[in-house]
Amino acid sequence: MNLHTALSQGTKILEDAGVPAARLTAEVLLGHAMKVRREYFYAHPEEELTELAWIHYGRYLHERIGGKPTQYITKEQEFYGRPFFVSPAVLIPRPETEHVVETALRLAGGARRIVDVGCGSGAIAVTLALEMPGACVAACDISYGALQVAHGNAASNKARVDFVQCDLLSAFAAESMDLVASNPPYVPEGDEANLQREIREHEPAVALYGGPTGNEIYTRLIPQAERVLRPGGWLIMELGWRSLDAVKAMFGEGWHNVEDVADLAGIPRVLAARRKP
Repeated sequence: MNLHTALSQGTKILEDAGVPAARLTAEVLLGHAMKVRREYFYAHPEEELTELAWIHYGRYLHERIGGKPTQYITKEQEFYGRPFFVSPAVLIPRPETEHVVETALRLAGGARRIVDVGCGSGAIAVTLALEMPGACVAACDISYGALQVAHGNAASNKARVDFVQCDLLSAFAAESMDLVASNPPYVPEGDEANLQREIREHEPAVALYGGPTGNEIYTRLIPQAERVLRPGGWLIMELGWRSLDAVKAMFGEGWHNVEDVADLAGIPRVLAARRKP
């Protein structure tokens, strides 16, 4: 079987199973099986597929039609132009979370001490460490498995990040940080049935669900950030769907410059606030 036929058959299998972007997914999975980039197929459509590559490709197709996300099959996801290893121990980094990084660079580009709360794969912490090379960056998570993944991503991307296992900011001293960044769990527990199968069945629940309303983590994180931030420091968080008003109301007298940032679809995605001097 040549590569053209393998891709055509794989695309048909994925389409019949209702997998979105079937052709792209087939190319990614075949590329992973052959350890080549997708562009290779356009230059070598008549090349014969080896038996070993066919076995791997078939397994990957089977996993994908079974609901396993492509990123957990290939074990990689790009974030801010850099490759990140991912496993079921962490959420798959989304492009929307890049707005957290962009907002941090815009509002707190001079921060010297930074912490990424609930770091997961380490995408935010590693990116900020590389984009703000003079800063001391820490990352924390309640999950030891997530910290292992994040530590590996820091090493592979040559970023200097310190890692701490703790619940939110419980391990950090008062007025020790200039920037607190976070993509916290914010899906309401009752919305599980509304999530895509790939998310509901494969991504870690501890990183998804924020409590009955989805806003419970924010109610704990905001006062902890007020304690940990130095005067003038920034808290920058990703927002859940329709959570802007509820979360914005949690900021008391100790905060100012509260600002929300929309994503490319116009949905409020990031909320930033500054601790008063």
